[in-house]
Amino acid sequence: MQARKKYILTAFCACWLLLFYFGGAQIRQLKVPSRRQSEELAAARRWPAWDDEATLKSFVERSAGDGGDAELRESPKTKRENRASVYKDSRCRMETCFDLPLCEQRGFRVYIYPLSKTDKVSESYQKILSSIQGSRYYTPDPLQACLFIMGIDTLDRDQLSLQYIHNVDAKIQSFPLWNNGRNHLIFNLYSGTWPDYTEDLGFDIGQAMVAKASFYMERYRPHFDVSIPLFSREHPQKGGEKGWLLSNKVPPRRKYLLVFKGKRYLTGIGSDTRNALHHIHNGKDIISLTTCKHGKDWVKHKDGRCDRDNQEYEKYDYQELLHNSTFCLVPRGRRLGSFRFLESLQAACIPVLLSNGWELPFSDVIDWSKTVVVGDERLLLQIIKDRIFTHVSRNKHMWNKLPGGLFVLPQYSTFVADYPFYYLDMGLTPKKEFTALIHAVSPLVSQSQPIIKLILALAKSKYCSQIIVLWNCDKPLVPKNKWPSTRMPLIVIKGGRKTMSSRFFPYDVITTDAVLSLDEDTVLSTNEVDFAFIVWCSFPDRIVGYPARSHFWDSNKGLWGYTSKWTNEYSMVLTGAAFYHRYYHYLFTNYLPASLLALIDQTANCEDILMNFLVSAVTKLPSIKVTQKKQYKETLMQQGLKSTLWANPDHFTQRQNCINTFASWFGAMPLIQSQLRLDPVLFKDQVSILRKKYRDIERP
Repeated sequence: MQARKKYILTAFCACWLLLFYFGGAQIRQLKVPSRRQSEELAAARRWPAWDDEATLKSFVERSAGDGGDAELRESPKTKRENRASVYKDSRCRMETCFDLPLCEQRGFRVYIYPLSKTDKVSESYQKILSSIQGSRYYTPDPLQACLFIMGIDTLDRDQLSLQYIHNVDAKIQSFPLWNNGRNHLIFNLYSGTWPDYTEDLGFDIGQAMVAKASFYMERYRPHFDVSIPLFSREHPQKGGEKGWLLSNKVPPRRKYLLVFKGKRYLTGIGSDTRNALHHIHNGKDIISLTTCKHGKDWVKHKDGRCDRDNQEYEKYDYQELLHNSTFCLVPRGRRLGSFRFLESLQAACIPVLLSNGWELPFSDVIDWSKTVVVGDERLLLQIIKDRIFTHVSRNKHMWNKLPGGLFVLPQYSTFVADYPFYYLDMGLTPKKEFTALIHAVSPLVSQSQPIIKLILALAKSKYCSQIIVLWNCDKPLVPKNKWPSTRMPLIVIKGGRKTMSSRFFPYDVITTDAVLSLDEDTVLSTNEVDFAFIVWCSFPDRIVGYPARSHFWDSNKGLWGYTSKWTNEYSMVLTGAAFYHRYYHYLFTNYLPASLLALIDQTANCEDILMNFLVSAVTKLPSIKVTQKKQYKETLMQQGLKSTLWANPDHFTQRQNCINTFASWFGAMPLIQSQLRLDPVLFKDQVSILRKKYRDIERP
């Protein structure tokens, strides 16, 4: 026990030594106990707090066994391929890729490979090596070491850089102690090159740990790698200027509220965020200055703002702005990290980060939520848009209540009561009526077709306000007398483009908040429809329905997988028979990028998966499955599905690909596994059927 305490204390000291000196002690922090971020994230997601959460605890709270944030960081295929050479051992942890007994035997000693005569070492890397050599952990004897540092300078792996070292693979393979990188630590500040700036280091790191600036969350291997801050070559090896927090007043009130001064990229990665910064400049308490006068080709790409921006840029001193502002904007550059992060902290200026997906430095041990303001790059443009179109802008409630301003499109409505995720805060409940929207792709040739039976079942529901048939069939519309007579309006609308995305278009004819989305061959009884609707009224921000599917991580392929097996666990409720709020039609059409909509239209597939991704991203909660008759499954399998898309052998493969494409765009996997199924009271109980409200659900 005493030895364990000694290791922990040593690790804590080592971490802070790296932060200020960038020396050899930085590695010891890898042994620091696990961070608490997953617990805090789970606590933050416990919303909304429904009145009946006591009886549905497994629904409103994520269980301790959920993958949580670690699952969200798994890499989809499109990003993984660009970095395959770096992350072949993406599952590495201290227990699997590090020889812990070696350190227990030898103690924590660090060995640096001797430099060869041909090795070029940058000033920054020399500072790191010198700091390690001057620390109490250094040993010149490799037989006494348990951690190894290469003499090869790997800080700059941009192939266009003059400091880029070639043939690193061949050099490290010649090291007798390399052992596929086991117990080795690699330092890196810059990776990738124009135009993608991927995290490819240009050599196989094997099982080595990486201490890296600008770490992407999904590439970071928790409790194994180390995220370090980006620092300039002028950064002192030791000491440096004192911090500027001269009083206990936090935040310090200064001349400026928010400042930024830096490069503006005219094209490529990072240009969108920095190009928008000039909108917030008012010349008074908010100073935002950019210059496009950098790089070889800036004149060729200059726009109408360049000359004016360059002139304004020279009026202010950067250090004077830093030391006289309460908040300092730290947007991403070409890569996620920025020199401004350390510079802002040193100036006692609270960093406001605009760098989506950045694993902050030393995040295993430092709780940055108490020190910095983490924003979303996309928020900047949304705030500016709200200032321009004030008549359709988000109010403070929308910005400060979950799910946040990004998922609230004020063009839909400026009233919070019109959004499903605010019902609980407003003390509102949905109206007891819904619109049935049937997606029809087959011609109507017989009165015994499933769509006719479905309409008749819907017509018997006391909650059904209208039935809409979206006619996406290539055949002409049939006469009105071919449709069954119903007590509520039966409206047939012709799909303009006849695409899969059109089924989630925000049609003006939909007048109710609740929408029941249905495929034309869905088999449901009136009882099943009514019960699902009553459940949805308690959870109006979710998808509530019958057919369930699931996703999983395939560790062999390094990809997300899709399964249609009927199990006790699911993460999606397909929209072939599901209730949801009509706002999601508007969000689906106006929030998602054209590339994803084009994908589902081209493949005529995956629109139901994409809707589940969207709703789960908004709510941070799973969909809800309700009871259905076994007959539904059997009928779905037995009907003439050979003529449908489900019989296409490429259909399942397409859905596998969709899962990974969607996860790539969302930047994480929003789908959440659930084992919850809601049944009617007395369902399957051995009592008289007359005592049960939804009797038909149990009948064969």
